[in-house]
Amino acid sequence: MKKINLIGIVDDDPITVFGIRKMLSLSINCKTIESYANGKLAFDSIVQKIKDSKPIPEIIFLDINMPIMDGWQFLDEFIALPIEQKVRINIVTSSIDPRDKQNWESYRDRTHHTITFNHKPIKKTDIEQITKVA
Repeated sequence: MKKINLIGIVDDDPITVFGIRKMLSLSINCKTIESYANGKLAFDSIVQKIKDSKPIPEIIFLDINMPIMDGWQFLDEFIALPIEQKVRINIVTSSIDPRDKQNWESYRDRTHHTITFNHKPIKKTDIEQITKVA
């Protein structure tokens, strides 16, 4: 399996962040895992990395419902960035609202990035599949 340099987790729930980190550490060869409590912190970090010519996350785990900047707002801003590299964005949600799935389909169709829709909790058996680099 290819080594992943950087994975980002964007979620305001510390238990979810802990769980994803733990599963990743047991299953994936990754140099660095960064976490952000909301979309604004994640977006600002990615923009700064681009300005500093540093690597951005190859894979992002993204919650939908967060304070300050939610997952949809993050996606609006992220897909507008001039990023040639294809990033794998795993939406991770407990939402059962059909509009969220429609939103995901809309974003998926508007970008060259790979965007998947996953329900919480993420299972260890799913981690390897959803962490394949886009």
